[in-house]
Amino acid sequence: MDINFPLILLLLVVATGAIWLFDALFLARGRKALAAKGQRQPEPVLVEYAKSFFPVLAIVFVLRSFLVEPFQIPSASMDPTLEVGDFILVNKFAYGLRLPVSRTKVLGIGEPKRGDVMVFFPPHMNDTYYIKRVIGLPGDEIRVVNNQLYINGEPAPQELIQALPPGNPQKEFLWEEIDGHRHLMAKHVAPTRYSNIRTVTVPEGHYFMMGDNRDNSLDSREWGFVPEKDIVGKAFAIWMHWDKLLSLPSFDRVGGIE
Repeated sequence: MDINFPLILLLLVVATGAIWLFDALFLARGRKALAAKGQRQPEPVLVEYAKSFFPVLAIVFVLRSFLVEPFQIPSASMDPTLEVGDFILVNKFAYGLRLPVSRTKVLGIGEPKRGDVMVFFPPHMNDTYYIKRVIGLPGDEIRVVNNQLYINGEPAPQELIQALPPGNPQKEFLWEEIDGHRHLMAKHVAPTRYSNIRTVTVPEGHYFMMGDNRDNSLDSREWGFVPEKDIVGKAFAIWMHWDKLLSLPSFDRVGGIE
């Protein structure tokens, strides 16, 4: 199970704020009274730390919960769009403002669009962040035939960029277009278990997600549709790439996410 960082951050904000408030209402008066008599009493260490950390934690909590949250890409399921070690930024209000921890939407702002790269909680692991591309909206019919995606009966245009290795290609890299939006994708030349899926209809209030590395992505083809309530936000930028702990960070991949 992943660490529930939003809950931990909330508890830290509440704890440090409560200590600061308790000191201001009760303990500080005693210190002031003693100071008036010329008897200086030092501020408790716990109160000092709480007053120092509370503003920082509160700002981070608000920014992370309602505006922008950083993530690191842990797997190759979105390759070549996103590589393992990419650090990305996620817009937390693109699809509406949600309360932290409970994930309850309190204000509708926008809705996911086909082609968006979205962070969410998958239905089979409700405590782990996933990132995939939005392929199907509520009511859409999705089908895959020989790695060709069909949305509502219409094929998503694909354009071959490169086949590797030369001479005996095992993998192809292509441009794929969804609703006028072009993005990179990869697929194996030989058929795999994900190369074909029967027609499925996306239920109301749900979304069909797929990775850009089509034959190496655990997504809606395996675990089903993503409920609207489990959306986290829209990935919009890469701000750093850091492959390994002992390697140096790179900024060569900085830019927007297509």
